[in-house]
Amino acid sequence: MVNTSLGRVRGTVSAARRLRGFTLIELLVVLAILTLLAGLVGPRVLGQLGGAKSKTAGVQIADLDKSLELFKLDVGRYPTTEEGLDALVKRPGSVNGWSGPYLKGGVPSDPWGRPYKYTNPGPNGGIEILSLGADGAAGGDGENADIRNTP
Repeated sequence: MVNTSLGRVRGTVSAARRLRGFTLIELLVVLAILTLLAGLVGPRVLGQLGGAKSKTAGVQIADLDKSLELFKLDVGRYPTTEEGLDALVKRPGSVNGWSGPYLKGGVPSDPWGRPYKYTNPGPNGGIEILSLGADGAAGGDGENADIRNTP
């Protein structure tokens, strides 16, 4: 009979222990681990996100460049700076041979929400399509670097 009552006491202690929950130390250890993980992984994830925007801008500029080539094949010239990239979507006033639109959905903005800059002739003589990067200012490094179709 003693054994049975001892078993019941042990059963109640383990049941009470299960209902008690986590201790403060256990919670602090978990928070410390989560903080370390966020500190190590967070910057890498954000860095990849920023790099993705630069890559997206490069891909969009390449697509615009190809659309401009199609425009040139039809019209015989690139759009002027004044006509801009809108010439790929809307027929410029006195252009013969235009068979656009050359872009579906209109002219895209860069990944930071600003319009691409188009110049003809560009600084190197050809056309230039330019995004000023995350900061919106000329020059810069990393995410703030200018992205263009010409080297």
